[in-house]
Amino acid sequence: MKLELISFKLCPFAQRAIILLNKQKLDFELNHINPMNPPDWFKQISPTGQVPLLKADERIIFESSVITEFINDISKTNLHPSNLIQKAENRSWIQFSSTLFDDLFGVVTGDEEKFRISKRSLFDKLAKIEVVKNNAKFFNGDSFSIIDAAFAPIFIRLSWINEFTKNILSLDDFKHLSAWSKELLQVDVVKSSVVEGLDDAYYSNIEAREGHLSTLLY
Repeated sequence: MKLELISFKLCPFAQRAIILLNKQKLDFELNHINPMNPPDWFKQISPTGQVPLLKADERIIFESSVITEFINDISKTNLHPSNLIQKAENRSWIQFSSTLFDDLFGVVTGDEEKFRISKRSLFDKLAKIEVVKNNAKFFNGDSFSIIDAAFAPIFIRLSWINEFTKNILSLDDFKHLSAWSKELLQVDVVKSSVVEGLDDAYYSNIEAREGHLSTLLY
């Protein structure tokens, strides 16, 4: 099956797919577009006008959660828990995790008031995840799962923001999440999902937004 992932460099949802494609050792082509000025061919094939898209033998799969499930379905290894209740719980937390990107967007783009509201919302959600996370290496134990791929882009962006500032979004108060984040950031398929210079691009994006966070950069 010929696979082509279409997105832009900073898209965290595409990064989830990249992590899983590499974890499952699937060959794929990565095609980056400019989301502010997408090419006409992209407008013609994207039902929503959004990325990521996965082209599978010329058929278009859209919506990031569907893309990740499809990647798992066509792979030899199942990266969901075998227990159906645990699998459903994982899917619930994956869905919940996507809302953290809304808060991160507010942190990056908002004025001082919006920044503080978004940070509070972000940390309130992180506190909920801290309660259900245990001492295991990954979310479900010693084995990497889809839910780990879902959270990895969040932890990557938190680590960048903390590096660019005086740890403004430090996870130190979250014992389990902090340990989980450190483990995930050392996983080869997570590290390789970040193209060279992406952290610099993220820094430049924060600067360009001219929100409160840009005033806290080193």
